[in-house]
Amino acid sequence: MRASLRSAGVLLTSALLLAACSSGGGDDSGTDTAAASCKPSSGPVTLTYTSWIPNLEEVVKVWNAKNPNIQVKVQTGPNGNGGTYQNFFNQLKAGNAPDLGHIEYDALPSFRVQDGLADLGGCDIVAKAKDQFVDWTWNQVTFGEQGKVFGIPQDSGPMAMFYRADLFDKAGIAPPTTWDEYAAAAEKVKAAGGYITNFSQSDINQFAGLAWQAGGRWFTNDGNQWTVSLDDPNTKKVADYWQGLIDKKLVSAVPPWTPEWDNAYNTDKAWTWVSAVWGANSIATGAPKTAGKWKVAPMPQWAAGDKKAGNWGGSSTAVFKGSKHPYEAAQFALWLNTSEEALTLLNEKAQLYPATKAGASLPALKQGVKFYGDQAIYDVFAEASGQVTPDFTWGPTMTATYANASDGFKAAVSGKGTLNDALTAAQASTIQTLKSQAIPVKE
Repeated sequence: MRASLRSAGVLLTSALLLAACSSGGGDDSGTDTAAASCKPSSGPVTLTYTSWIPNLEEVVKVWNAKNPNIQVKVQTGPNGNGGTYQNFFNQLKAGNAPDLGHIEYDALPSFRVQDGLADLGGCDIVAKAKDQFVDWTWNQVTFGEQGKVFGIPQDSGPMAMFYRADLFDKAGIAPPTTWDEYAAAAEKVKAAGGYITNFSQSDINQFAGLAWQAGGRWFTNDGNQWTVSLDDPNTKKVADYWQGLIDKKLVSAVPPWTPEWDNAYNTDKAWTWVSAVWGANSIATGAPKTAGKWKVAPMPQWAAGDKKAGNWGGSSTAVFKGSKHPYEAAQFALWLNTSEEALTLLNEKAQLYPATKAGASLPALKQGVKFYGDQAIYDVFAEASGQVTPDFTWGPTMTATYANASDGFKAAVSGKGTLNDALTAAQASTIQTLKSQAIPVKE
């Protein structure tokens, strides 16, 4: 499933990410009483769930058939940045938000700052579920706040390297295992008439995943203010690396998700793509002529012998503050994202990759994939998922951050400035955006 990973740009009324938030409000002492309010409702319950997951209705039918007293009605909409997130904010303001919503990890901080999410940490069934999820995905929905949970991890996007095995074999080039080897291979691929890959000039999420793997940490919050570090040393290292490939014209730079982009992969022009697990379907549908010619290997490493991966994508099932049935909403969200039957259906119907540890062992994900020469490619992604570090935090104004960085990346690709110039500009503009929305930020 191609990730859209955007967060809604809205005026934020709360000053801090770590402001008190609950589904039941607080008492006069300021104590969060969400824990006490997360109890089963009496009588039949009907929940509303808004999402853009393809064929979600077919999955929910299974739940509804088995749970006559907790019925779920699915409301479909465009992807998050396509309008659904803004609708959520409007509904929260009007007091008529759905019980549950599909929210990507990088958008959750925006809703947290807005105080729009129910804290499910007091639901006993949620607290007991933590160990079922891959560690870094749980951190995405808790923000490191002890005892608090603001969503149930749904899917993830661990990254690996898709590569044209036939072209590498023919050229006598070993698939690169380090980024130094990748750069060296790029020279040979160029000599053979191709490009090692396409550098995405507009979708900053891929670059974020590359920075994540390298140890870049873009945002932190100490409970009082935000620190923005888009230009930290590890991220600058990644930018310098790709700038070198761009300057030497060893990578193409066509806009992603276009016919031109697909054609490069459908021919012999683009030889690799360091992407997320959902990229398997993107290549299969965009490059059908190359069936059987691709393989998957771990991401190249910055140091030989390292085992680190980045992440690109992933989302949660969140319960909105104001839901009258947070316990039942959490119960459904856990079934949707932990049960084998639901995870299998979500993978079959929507190509979602589970966020649970056990999900990687689903029978559907242990089989060889014909398009990839019958390689069991999901074994590679299962290993990568366990190699994603949990301490990468998204900021509360990612739409503005993405837009500013994208403008700079496009300029760098055309020879006007560099990727590090783009990061420096995005750093300054992000700080200004936070300040303009009254969000405390360290300069």
